[in-house]
Amino acid sequence: MQDSDPPVVETRVPGAAFGGAPTIRDVARIANVSIGTASKALNAGGRLSQETREKVLRVAREIGYRPNDLAQSLHRAKSRTIGIISNDSFGRFTFPIVEALENRLAEEGIAVFMCNATDDPARERQHLDQLLGKRIDGLVVTARRADKRPPIGPLAHGLPVVYVFSQADDPAALSLLPDDVGGAVLAVGHLSALGRKRIAHITGPEHFEAVRLRRQGYRSALSRAGLAEVDGFYRPGVWSEAWGREVAAELFARREKPDAIFCGNDQIARGAADALREMGVAVPGDVAIVGFDNWDVMALATRPPLTSIDMNLKALGREAGDSLLEMIAGRKLSGVERRPCSLVVRASSVGGGGG
Repeated sequence: MQDSDPPVVETRVPGAAFGGAPTIRDVARIANVSIGTASKALNAGGRLSQETREKVLRVAREIGYRPNDLAQSLHRAKSRTIGIISNDSFGRFTFPIVEALENRLAEEGIAVFMCNATDDPARERQHLDQLLGKRIDGLVVTARRADKRPPIGPLAHGLPVVYVFSQADDPAALSLLPDDVGGAVLAVGHLSALGRKRIAHITGPEHFEAVRLRRQGYRSALSRAGLAEVDGFYRPGVWSEAWGREVAAELFARREKPDAIFCGNDQIARGAADALREMGVAVPGDVAIVGFDNWDVMALATRPPLTSIDMNLKALGREAGDSLLEMIAGRKLSGVERRPCSLVVRASSVGGGGG
């Protein structure tokens, strides 16, 4: 205990006398107590006599000492900062998530440090070490795809961690993801409700979990609508406009042609729309098209403007902020949670439809 510190003669010392902002060392020296005792008194912690505590607080007031957030964090274990580690070097998915996350945390006076690991484990570990050195209160991990990844948790020494548009291969982790199956069901259900019977699906590489899940939703929606999955209408490949153009041309060289195309992303959809226009195939008159991502840069530039599935990334980012705040407060959260997507209708499916 520090109550044995010798008594001192109280002295008023103006803050300007220090040639700068007074420090906790100044408080301890003038109050004639140890720095540890001064810290306990200033942070309302430890076992101190009321006399000692009041003495330290009085000296702090007299010299104009104001504890900074970092100094306080050493005692309350809160720095009011969180870290973000992303592997999305393009920012297509990360930026909406981070914007909403920052806005949510700013409401609580919490700042954000963001680092880009670019799929480099060594760089990720370096960023994590630096963030831990800043005594962050929690960590958000995000990426450009939602496939499983090794958990960062063991490296974070029990720090609250939320994965958003990313998922840890760890049942104890919390992962927030868009509902890819549900999004595909929305897309194909929309097309079938328009009376389309022969719905093709052009998408990306099958090693992406999102591709497999969207195909699952595609097949489920066809079944619900009583439609057959036509052989050769499912075409996995690459995430590019070139792939959309190539497959659209191939599909329309067939005897049995689709009357609708559900695309795994908006880039593929734009490529398909370009190819159909060049072939003189009317969109949506002959073929309706629905994309996935609702990326304005692509969806609005497509001719006609593209109906697309919105993954509601800003809602995911805000929920990540809410979840992280709960975890920082001591609540344990875990599991994979998938959040609903939305259908944004434009002219590529309904011809002049709103959006």
